[in-house]
Amino acid sequence: MVRLAAVLYILVATVCAGAAVTALLSLKMMEGWQIAAGFAAGCLLAVPISAVLGSKIYKAINPTKPTHA
Repeated sequence: MVRLAAVLYILVATVCAGAAVTALLSLKMMEGWQIAAGFAAGCLLAVPISAVLGSKIYKAINPTKPTHA
């Protein structure tokens, strides 16, 4: 599951960081540190998102077998 989450992180971090930078640029926040902070915030936000998505996809692909009493 960790490998799946790592691959998802590459995609999710790109989307989150890009959205954060785009939002900052639309607000006319064009200083270098502001763009870098938005990029870093997007990358940090992508960690739990990719972990949750990886877990859900892994469970959907490999369902647990029901135990019978």
